[in-house]
Amino acid sequence: MNEHDGQDEPDGQERQERADAVDREMAARLLPDAVVRALGRWWETNAAAYADGTPGAHSVRYTPSRWAQITPWPKALAPTSAGGDAAVSRAEVASAVADALQREAFREALVATYVWGKGKRGTPSGSGPATLNKILAHDGLDTALGGAVSVLREHGAPQAYAALQGQVPGLGAAFFTKFLYFAGLALEPVHGVRPLILDRVLARRLRQMAAAVGRESGHDVDGSIAGWVWSDGNWTPHRYQVYLSFMHAVADQLAASDSWPSGAAPDLLECALFTTSWEIPG
Repeated sequence: MNEHDGQDEPDGQERQERADAVDREMAARLLPDAVVRALGRWWETNAAAYADGTPGAHSVRYTPSRWAQITPWPKALAPTSAGGDAAVSRAEVASAVADALQREAFREALVATYVWGKGKRGTPSGSGPATLNKILAHDGLDTALGGAVSVLREHGAPQAYAALQGQVPGLGAAFFTKFLYFAGLALEPVHGVRPLILDRVLARRLRQMAAAVGRESGHDVDGSIAGWVWSDGNWTPHRYQVYLSFMHAVADQLAASDSWPSGAAPDLLECALFTTSWEIPG
């Protein structure tokens, strides 16, 4: 059974009720002290790089020549004929996506976000360029991406997530949430909260916190519920909505502390959670 998929088997219903209880506890407690301290240390180290309170300067290195088979190729990325490595920042990808969406060049926008997401992990015959090439060959890609952008603008991020999930073979949530995230930066206005990236690393961070909350509250003593809802992929639209609500609430929590920049965007928190770690007692 998937989360909130309308099935009502007794065992599945009980498991969902426990998951909802853990979600409520997390929403009430927000970040544990150990995580707040870890994020404070992260900010001390990275304050100069992200002085504007956004992760726009967050750069990823990639090897352009490994993506030579990919078209259309965004101008914001180094030419695939270039030798060696190059770097591209979130701000540069955001600008490229905004330009592409104005022209309804949805594939170009996807390529920019995908290459940034893969970084140095992309090899010509590996899961980066090879998978992206298959995604780009899908006949319904433009319709799927364009539809998701329209849904994002008119209805919100969880609905846009639902509109993309399972629509394009090879394009999983870890990468289409990157597309939605950058599309959200480009669109004015977006209905509801802006989308954020959710990938395996971030899900594992949330799983660690959920397991601790479940253990302390008694709703999930063995961590099985946390492992179910914060799995390594294929999250439900409901889970994405829970994720966004939690992240935006936590961003407000941190903004009220002395160890985090006031008014920082929620995506700065996402960037920090991705690049730091902690130990929760117990």
